[in-house]
Amino acid sequence: MKFADKYKRRYFMPPYPCLEWTKREYIEKPPVWCSVDLRDGNQALIIPMSLEEKLEFFTYLVNVGFKEIEVGFPAASDTEYEFCRALIERDLIPDDVAIQVLTQSREHIIKKTFEALEGCKNAIVHLYNSTSVAQREQVFRKSKEEIIEIATSGAKLMNEFKANTKGNFRFEYSPESFTGTEPEFAAEICNAVIDIWKPTPDNKVIINLPVTVAESMSHVYASQIEYMCKELHDRENIVVSLHPHNDRGCAVADTELGLLAGADRVEGTLFGNGERTGNVDIITLALNMYTHGVEPNLDFSNLPELTQNYERLTRMRVYERMPYSGALVFAAFSGSHQDAIAKGMKYREEKNLTQWNVPYIPIDPHDLGREYEGDVIRINSQSGKGGIGYLMEQNYGIVMPPKMREHFGYTVKGVSDRAHKELKPAEVYEIFEKTYVNLKNKLEVTEAHYTQGEQISTEVTVKIHGETRKLRGTGNGRLDAVSNAIKDGLGLDYTLSVFTENAVEVSSKSKAASYIGITLPNGSASWGVGIDNDIINSSIKALVSAINNSNLI
Repeated sequence: MKFADKYKRRYFMPPYPCLEWTKREYIEKPPVWCSVDLRDGNQALIIPMSLEEKLEFFTYLVNVGFKEIEVGFPAASDTEYEFCRALIERDLIPDDVAIQVLTQSREHIIKKTFEALEGCKNAIVHLYNSTSVAQREQVFRKSKEEIIEIATSGAKLMNEFKANTKGNFRFEYSPESFTGTEPEFAAEICNAVIDIWKPTPDNKVIINLPVTVAESMSHVYASQIEYMCKELHDRENIVVSLHPHNDRGCAVADTELGLLAGADRVEGTLFGNGERTGNVDIITLALNMYTHGVEPNLDFSNLPELTQNYERLTRMRVYERMPYSGALVFAAFSGSHQDAIAKGMKYREEKNLTQWNVPYIPIDPHDLGREYEGDVIRINSQSGKGGIGYLMEQNYGIVMPPKMREHFGYTVKGVSDRAHKELKPAEVYEIFEKTYVNLKNKLEVTEAHYTQGEQISTEVTVKIHGETRKLRGTGNGRLDAVSNAIKDGLGLDYTLSVFTENAVEVSSKSKAASYIGITLPNGSASWGVGIDNDIINSSIKALVSAINNSNLI
């Protein structure tokens, strides 16, 4: 990289220190949210949405909880004009929702805009003109005074058209390219517009301060916002709004720090869709607040459905690692991560905790309509015994003893490594079943009878390599008696070292699962599992499975 010196600073710090925002720890209440998906988002699509698709998208935005929704630039095209009229004429705008439209400061455009809004119950008319040094010098080639005249002439025209148009209208002004504008000039032009509109407590004016192009680190934007909040006229009757773009990848940080600095409102899009690198992602912003215990007043409790509909309507794809909404954002493949998550979830259940503090998972996936199974613990060659054991317990009620879980973990990782793929829960269970459960490939117990005395006596009928034999033995329990019968009758040398069991719910019928580990003469272990309606039968099947997995026969 040889030419860094041509990118000298193009932004402006306030003329005096504005650092009160640094004393605030977190955002204590949600801003007013305004979705611009149907304007900024739609104009950034390769194939813009049709009228009916936009109407459907509008309904989704209302259902999510947006009370302000920018629907387009009605004077720019027939499609946007018709969309605005369709919302009004079909009575699709709820009484507590305001639509927002854009207009440049030109009389024929403002006139067409108000025609599009005729009869609207609640609308925000958004006037803008560009104010940055680059735009003034290179595009408009106008002085500051001439740029102010563009804004104020439009503001006066909007007052006139509002007085002669049926409907309820609020006003918004944006010094477009605010972040490339001297803060003193931004305050001057905004105040000139404010003085014309004369806001009141019942008719507040929105002053929108966009990061049209990101040019600085986020703390600079926060200082600019704090400066504007201090310098704007009638601040108590002004709604300070943010509209960050993501050129530097800092849109979320810009917005969060801007809210700390005193802003009241945010314009953004779902999933951050927008021109160039996009607008700020409102989903990320809202859920960041949610993880700090702040209700965002937007409903993202079914993100999978929202994602699916967004992708269908926009023909865009939500990146797998997109915060909160991406398909893999809760997925843990690492063995150590899976183990920590599994232990955290178990601790949470044991302690009956209400506060969320699970390692590696900053938000409860259930709150977003996601599932622990398949979303959190994902199995591949990097997975560990803890995660695999957790998956088996949560999905299938299989609670393996620790050493067996370790053995199974290596088995599963080996399968995934050889196949070079992720394994679904059903595939993991299939490996478990084929490896351990009710095996009878060499040895099978077909019948067992017991006699109670000082010890339990048993007569066991077995098939070994297809040959039927009857074996007898005694022990201090039925399993012990069967084990002794097999060892003595077949001349096998092993120690029954691990035996655990638990109830398993399978197809709403309770079954017993038994897990047995036997230690062989060379010190190695062999594992088996029995699943049966009867606990004794399940334990015997587990023993037989462990023997079949050994090299004893």
